[in-house]
Order: sequence, then structure tokens, then C-alpha cells
Amino acid sequence: MKNLLLKQVGRADFERLEPHLKTTAFAQHSVLFETDQKIKHVYFPIGAVVSLVVTLSTGEMVEAAMVGSDGVVGASAALDGRVAVCRGIVQLDGDIIVCDIDALKSAALQSPNLLSLLIRHEQAVYAQAQQSAACFATHMVEARLCRWLLRARDLSEGDTLNFTQEYLAEMLGVRRTSVTVVAHTLQAAGLIKYARGKIQILDADGLRESACECYGTVKLHYERLLNGRRD
Repeated sequence: MKNLLLKQVGRADFERLEPHLKTTAFAQHSVLFETDQKIKHVYFPIGAVVSLVVTLSTGEMVEAAMVGSDGVVGASAALDGRVAVCRGIVQLDGDIIVCDIDALKSAALQSPNLLSLLIRHEQAVYAQAQQSAACFATHMVEARLCRWLLRARDLSEGDTLNFTQEYLAEMLGVRRTSVTVVAHTLQAAGLIKYARGKIQILDADGLRESACECYGTVKLHYERLLNGRRD
């Protein structure tokens, strides 16, 4: 599985980056960077899925965005952001192409096309974070959980997801009991099967019917990005 964003990079730009790219395996829950930490590397997932989460003083975490093989993590730092505004944590284990931040910045400054691609990607991540904020404020837990599972499924390209109920509750910003009730409801409806920290999606179409509009909206943002559309 390849990173779809890197596929959009022109040949000359990729040749500049290639010597600085290294594929590394990351375990689940690995922390790529912490809030307010200086970012030294940029991450292009090719198997792993990464969550960008906001941490509160109480220790609670809420996910703002999810990035996988359709994107990059830390690109804003290469565009001179430098300091992380949230925590980057590996949600699902797998491979990530790691790039030195200065190498990406240098390549972007030499290429308007690469710079534009990175800016449009950061806009897509920002749009996803905005959508998440609206989703938390207005949509029911069941619809939000369905949306979240579908996004994770798309990025992992698999129907089996290794998530505990505690982790799902953290990412959705709800109590574990709320996730438990919804998970039982979805399992009873034949949409998922849950056991021992694993969720198997049995009926993706059924999940889409139960998910909120945010799933389709975020998906459209990334389709436009990867197709080079600006409309």
C-alpha cells in the first residue's frame, strides 16, 4: 500500500525527497510528537493510521483529525509552523514513510506544485478538524461512532480494527459506558462484531446509513485533494 499524497508529487520533486525518505514500522499508540514540541520529521503513513488529538489539563484526549495513506502528518511544520499544536499518536500500527523536515521544506520552496499540494492538504486537515468540532456539538454518539469506524476502515483498508472501548471513548470524547451501549446496539443490528479489543465491520453499507453526514463531507475533502480539484 502506497501513500496517495506522495503519488501526487511530481517526478523531479520526488527525486529531491527520495534520499531523505525512510520507511519505519510504528507500533500502536506510538507518540510521534507532543503538543508544543518542535517537530523534526514529517510522516507519510502507508499502513499506519495517525490521530491528531487535543489533550486537556485533566489528561483527557479528544481526536481532531485522522490521517492515513491519503495524507501527511506534520506538513505544517515544514511550512514553518515548526511547533506542534496537538499530539500525534499512532492509532493503528503499520509503516510510515518518515522525511526530514528541512528536506521537505527545501523541496517545497523549489517547487510551487509541491508547495500548493502541501497547503491544500493542510486545508483538508483543518476542514476535518472543523467538521469534528461540529460533529461533537450536534450529532449523537451512535452516528459519530459509525462515522469514526468508517474513516478508520477506509484508511486501514481492512474490516478488522484493533480498538478497545476505552480508546474509542477517548477519541470521541464520551464516557466508556456510552460507547458500550452503542457498540451493543450496532452488534445486535449485525453491523459490527466486537470482542477482546477488536471490532470487525460486517456491514459497511449499514454503517454508512447510520453515520452522520460528517463521514461523507471529510471523504469529499480528501477526494478533491487527491484529484487536484479546487472547486
